[in-house]
Amino acid sequence: MQQAELLFSEAAQYLRPEDVFQLKNAYSFGQGAHSGQFRKSGEPYISHPLAVARILGELHMDAPTLTAALLHDVVEDTDISKEDIGQRFGESVAELVDGVSKLDKIQFQTQAEAQAENFRKMFLAMARDVRVILIKLADRLHNMQTLDVMRAEKQRSIARETLEIYAPIAHRLGLNNIYQELQELSFRYSHPLRYRVLVKATKGARGNRREVLGKIQDAIIGTLKGAKIDALVSGREKHIYSIYKKMVEKQLSFSEVLDIYGFRVIVKDVSSCYLTLGALHGLYRPIPGKFKDYIAIPKANGYQSLHSTLLGPFGIPIEMQIRTEEMHRIAENGVASHWMYKTSTDLDDLQMKTHQWLQSLQEILSDSADSMEFLEHLKIDLFPGDVYVFTPQGKILTLPRRSTVVDFAYAIHSDIGNSCVAAKINGENAPLRTELKNGDSVEIVTAPYAKPNPSWLSYVVTGRARSHIRHFLKTIQFDESVKLGERMLNQALLALNIRFELVSDSQWEKLVRDSKAKSKQALLADLALGKQLPAVIAKRLVSPLESVKKEEVSSDPITILGTEGLTVQFAKCCYPIPGDVIVGVIKKDHGLVIHTHNCSVISRTQKNPENYLDVTWGKNIERTFSVKIKIDAANRHGVLARIAAAIAKTESNIDDVAMESEKDYTAISFILQVKNRDHLAQVIRDLRRIKEVARITCI
Repeated sequence: MQQAELLFSEAAQYLRPEDVFQLKNAYSFGQGAHSGQFRKSGEPYISHPLAVARILGELHMDAPTLTAALLHDVVEDTDISKEDIGQRFGESVAELVDGVSKLDKIQFQTQAEAQAENFRKMFLAMARDVRVILIKLADRLHNMQTLDVMRAEKQRSIARETLEIYAPIAHRLGLNNIYQELQELSFRYSHPLRYRVLVKATKGARGNRREVLGKIQDAIIGTLKGAKIDALVSGREKHIYSIYKKMVEKQLSFSEVLDIYGFRVIVKDVSSCYLTLGALHGLYRPIPGKFKDYIAIPKANGYQSLHSTLLGPFGIPIEMQIRTEEMHRIAENGVASHWMYKTSTDLDDLQMKTHQWLQSLQEILSDSADSMEFLEHLKIDLFPGDVYVFTPQGKILTLPRRSTVVDFAYAIHSDIGNSCVAAKINGENAPLRTELKNGDSVEIVTAPYAKPNPSWLSYVVTGRARSHIRHFLKTIQFDESVKLGERMLNQALLALNIRFELVSDSQWEKLVRDSKAKSKQALLADLALGKQLPAVIAKRLVSPLESVKKEEVSSDPITILGTEGLTVQFAKCCYPIPGDVIVGVIKKDHGLVIHTHNCSVISRTQKNPENYLDVTWGKNIERTFSVKIKIDAANRHGVLARIAAAIAKTESNIDDVAMESEKDYTAISFILQVKNRDHLAQVIRDLRRIKEVARITCI
């Protein structure tokens, strides 16, 4: 086959003869394994792995990578096993092939779940060896290049997945050529009509632009020669997808997008980049706010260039990219340009960033409960970061757009994120939900007993932060649920005159088995979360203990300490606080909910004794609780400020405020944080001293 000979001749230009010999063996082996198999286009199946290997050969990948590319479908589509490949071509090649292979032998409930698990497995292999994803990207690129044989619905589905996952991965690894081609092909198949219209319009407009483009390019070359700067200057054609994306995002017409001209200048060294920038700013006036120095602060994928937009002749915007040859090589091929496969401790900056990203992927993998959750985190994490912020030591961190202080804390270390309580941005105190801006200097304040708050999930952006928060909350919630479930079951057993300690291990094992629970701890956690009723479980435990002599024991109420975390909730209908007489209600999937004894909500519902628990407040509770009050006050200037100041003096915080104003009076509803009933009484006494306050009602 001609394509095979081209692969071998191209590989021979940079690989050793013995490596090329291995490629030939792999090709023969793969050809035999795929014998009788054909693609939908009618071509022999071996043409696909051959094309994948050639794409990787253009990146000058090593021999194991090209070998694995030739064999990447044999485990999935033939009777050849991973062990067979390992024996013949080595463990390195076998691991690469296994990492790329899909999980076609495992049954999943949905196609989405199966695909998510495929991604999870692929990224697990990628975290060990980045060559896995390079093979997968080349595989996807060739599939996209030959997608026209598929039916339209399948084309759109594959194109959407490529645009959401594979193209961003290629960008994250700095594989610019693959990234742009994947985007172009995805746009072509996901929006075929729009693609054809833009292609036709672009072809028609480019002929008219050629003369202007040539004049600008001549002016740039002349200016650089006058400054004695050796440079290669070329015009940059806009890709169809980038034209479409800019039209949609910035609400521009086609002519407005195409009226922006792009040029790339490649020089010999870094100092020449800045000399070139100065010369071009002398030729055409720079547009304020349109300069970015990615040389001093590289992108997360290692990309480096100077970007500047100039105002050219007739007011035409000109986008300039200035870089060295080495920067250009990395910009086109990214991590594939010089990935180190041999054992070495000398990692360059790009490899270090890639290594750190792969490590963060491993953390997300280990913290994610399932594949769908991992895929959700991954999609968030793949979009290129464009916010550059500083640690107090001057280290630069790159984060995605709209990242918050909490994202920054987790980017430093998971322990910092888990214990952060406040922050200083540029020396000033700032809330944890504050969105960061380019150039911000951020200092995180931590506390030893602090822990993640579920509300953080509503505003964090990075997959790393979201994954760590969820993992922590699930772990803590489970531990707290087990402890509370044990207390609830103990009370239910005491009501039957049975002590908790009398239940034997064998009886627990039988109960766990009959309940189809994973373990005793899981069963106790289900009690706390309302998925099982303590009275029912207690009765099931009591029956085999009937022969045991029961003791007359008193059933003490469950003590509420306020430190139970997510397993105990305080009802928003009656806002119970220490000092109130309270009752515990078991609500399915919510756990134990605390109400005041005279709460109108529970008095209206029919009481099922099995759902109610006797509870009481503990002593010396340190935390604060929410309470709602309504104030009717005279409609005077500054009354709200005086009320808020009076509340603040009592060391109570305001969580929420709502107002309804009439002609003479204003009804103000507050949700306050108080320690107990005495603290609330103090707040009310101080508020009554304000002359405009007519009435205060606790809701």
